[in-house]
Amino acid sequence: MSDAATPVLFPGHWAEVDPDRVAIVMEPSGETMTYAELDDLANRLANHLSECGLAAGDHVAFCLENRVEFLAIMWGCHYAGLYYTAISSRLNADEVAYIVNDCGAQAFIASRSLTDVASGIVASTPNVRTRLSVGGDIEGHDRLEAAVAAASPTPSENRVEANDMLYSSGTTGRPKGVKVPASGEPLGTGDGVTGLGQMLFGFGDGAVYLSPGPLYHAAPLRFCRGVLRTGGTVIVLERFDPELALAAIERHQVTTSQWVPTMFIRMLKLPDEIRSAHDVSSLRCAVHAAAPCPIDVKERMIHWWGPVIHEYYAGTEGNGLTYCNSEEWLTHKGTVGKPVLGVLHIVDDDGNELPIGEEGGVYFSDGGTFSYHNDPDKTADSHLSNGWSTLGDIGRIDDDGYLYLTDRRAFTIISGGVNIYPQEAENALAMHPDVVDVAVFGVPNEEFGEEVKAVVQPTTMPATDDESTELERRLIAHCREQLADVKCPRSVDFRAELPRHPTGKLYKRLLKDEYWGR
Repeated sequence: MSDAATPVLFPGHWAEVDPDRVAIVMEPSGETMTYAELDDLANRLANHLSECGLAAGDHVAFCLENRVEFLAIMWGCHYAGLYYTAISSRLNADEVAYIVNDCGAQAFIASRSLTDVASGIVASTPNVRTRLSVGGDIEGHDRLEAAVAAASPTPSENRVEANDMLYSSGTTGRPKGVKVPASGEPLGTGDGVTGLGQMLFGFGDGAVYLSPGPLYHAAPLRFCRGVLRTGGTVIVLERFDPELALAAIERHQVTTSQWVPTMFIRMLKLPDEIRSAHDVSSLRCAVHAAAPCPIDVKERMIHWWGPVIHEYYAGTEGNGLTYCNSEEWLTHKGTVGKPVLGVLHIVDDDGNELPIGEEGGVYFSDGGTFSYHNDPDKTADSHLSNGWSTLGDIGRIDDDGYLYLTDRRAFTIISGGVNIYPQEAENALAMHPDVVDVAVFGVPNEEFGEEVKAVVQPTTMPATDDESTELERRLIAHCREQLADVKCPRSVDFRAELPRHPTGKLYKRLLKDEYWGR
């Protein structure tokens, strides 16, 4: 057993203390992995990668759907001291090849379900020296199961903390890798997300954490990593489904969970009899982030689940973080919290700091450092000359120091010289009973430069032009009941589905480009 002086914030400690403790449960398949199994696979994979010539500081990439081996593979890369890039399983071969080449991966791991992508990038990723497949054969790849079975299970000596290097979702061009230097501290020292989780979100021995989103995204990956550092059990949804999520909370007595606002909306739109059929009283902390949450949606979630809703604002870049709990939010409705990492600044277009209450670019100082891999121009664009850095959002700070986000700078609509923030109209329409999903953005207008357009995924697609016109009229009228006319859509188009990332992020740029291309 590890003594008190040995760092313990990694799965190997818990494999030693309680080897049969369940580390991971997949829903709805029910597959499980114990801490002993997780640590064994991670040690063997780390040793195999070392035998293949990879050394601490080198790079590995993997492309997997949510599956039981995912987090053990991540830990194997971590045990080996490597930078690791989890790649979206929704990308095509060209997009995956770009990331693999850009990050400099010398090893690549893919699941059998992504055969076409994995085999399709072999010729275009010549710097990859080791390719492994999970769950079945892929041409040009060795089976991970055979490779780890032949590797030593003995932990290597002098292991150090490694780090992920994740990529932006690429909604405005090619994605960029966010590189945060690894600490180099002994393995088990921990990281900032783990410390935050222990302090605010209930991470620790006995915690049961529900991860409803794709594991390749920054927040799910890092939160699951933190839970497994501290001896908790991770419940992973193989895909998000609102009723499945509620059932998993009840079945596993989930104590902590993480969500995005679109998941809240989908759960709230379930019939009352389904929502009331599931007991969610085990929840002590339900965290949400990734996008501003409409005030009405958050009020309804707090009424339903109680004052267990926590919110933070941060990015993959790790340059700063704000946080608020339910009690704080109810007295500062609409806020994304006060800073717990870094110092907040609101600045104008010339980089001058603005007074309290005025809207401008949201910047952090005195937080984490980062750079965009192989993109010094984007790195420079996200920093002021004094070192302050931004994630590209617009917002304001109130007298109590709470931050309120207005929208992404890239999606601000300028109509007749007036700045319009589409998030307001999206929030107004999101909970309308006829709306499943909505995107609002600017489209060309000869007189005013831009006008406000909404694209809506309705609960039922209109069957005729008359039905479409009537639904458009109702939605615009609904928006005008809550907002000034200038902020409301001039027109509404309907689509069977909007291009939304599984993490909840809307690919608004794809929609906007269609209209500007016309």
